[in-house]
Amino acid sequence: MAKSHKEPNDSDEGFGAAPHERPVPRISIHAFCEFPDTGAALERAAGDRRLTKAHMAIQLGGVQGAVEHFTGQTTPNLLIVETRQQGQAALDEIERLAEVCDPETKVIIIGRVNDVELYRELIRRGVSEYLVAPISPLRVIEVISGLYLAPDAAPIGRVVSFIAARGGAGSSTLAHNAAWSIAEWLKINTTIVDMDLPFGTLSLDFNEEPGQGVADALAAPERLDDVLLDRLLQKAGDHLSLFSAPAALERDYDAEPAAYEAVIDAVRQVTPCVILDLPHLWAPWVRQTLHASDEVVIVAAPDLASLRNAKSLADLLKQNRPNDAAPKLVLNQVGIPKRPEIPLKDFAETVGLQPSLVIPFDPALFGAAANNGQMLTEVQPRSQTAEGVHKLAELLTGRAPQGEIKGVLPFFSFLKGKKRA
Repeated sequence: MAKSHKEPNDSDEGFGAAPHERPVPRISIHAFCEFPDTGAALERAAGDRRLTKAHMAIQLGGVQGAVEHFTGQTTPNLLIVETRQQGQAALDEIERLAEVCDPETKVIIIGRVNDVELYRELIRRGVSEYLVAPISPLRVIEVISGLYLAPDAAPIGRVVSFIAARGGAGSSTLAHNAAWSIAEWLKINTTIVDMDLPFGTLSLDFNEEPGQGVADALAAPERLDDVLLDRLLQKAGDHLSLFSAPAALERDYDAEPAAYEAVIDAVRQVTPCVILDLPHLWAPWVRQTLHASDEVVIVAAPDLASLRNAKSLADLLKQNRPNDAAPKLVLNQVGIPKRPEIPLKDFAETVGLQPSLVIPFDPALFGAAANNGQMLTEVQPRSQTAEGVHKLAELLTGRAPQGEIKGVLPFFSFLKGKKRA
């Protein structure tokens, strides 16, 4: 098993999900706004993936509205109120609010004045945070996450989901190779989770015996502690672990979305980088997993089916993840002889994403790697495709390699010597 956060690797330091990326627990939040722009920002925050478990109600009324609403009622876990007042007038408002607040309720105040003395006095009186409007949705999420993150909480891993725009686009191959590059090239402890239970190829690609790993975990996610996880994972290198699928048809795989969520959460507790190899199907758990991921990679081929499906996926993710970066698009199998292809420019314009990586059609390389249970870089370390996979690893992690890997050219070296158009 790859080293966990309890046994960090030097390259793991500072890597993983940021503190505010940790999902907020199941809490109730009630907000009372004074201005429309504040309400709009809170609405966007409420729809964010990190607040999926929380329930947020938003209405106008400010501090006085909150006082009237909760007089004689139990206050929520978190109360967010906006004030128009300044100085002592604002403090007087908060005193009235304190009279109706339960002791365990956390309070965030939003004001229009950047007043250090007011901030200090509010904090002294028990207010959890004071934000100066206008506020951004990400700032609200960061503050809420910070309020419910234990000071001694261990960091969690960053989750990257790979999904194909159509079957056969090569998403699994690229997911496995990108993960291998992150582990071997960037030296970041990484776990690949094969989510295609009946047809997964993770074990094949790494020349390992298929295991029951993911299927067993999904069958009893409540039992998935560090000890069991250690037993289910297969080690594929100093920094790489495999959480393989059984790839068998003798049983049904009908776990609930909550089971998938629990398994992914368990893996990210012990591994800084988690690569999810998602199957080409559409189910509630797939949608939920995509929406909850820190990063999404869509792998497509330059054909009409890929174009349609990549656009649908990109539009859905942009709509449901408004505070996240857009998904990354990888175009694979480009340049198949005699096959009509959609030009890359037209593909990008229609989908609304510029490709992060374009991989040329190379059946000899991909076929040899698949048949030998090797990674692309192991078969042809000096190839353009190997360099592209390393580039993708860098893009997904924001890291550069520590020293050269023997036999691998520097990024983009294949461009050297090319004639200018």
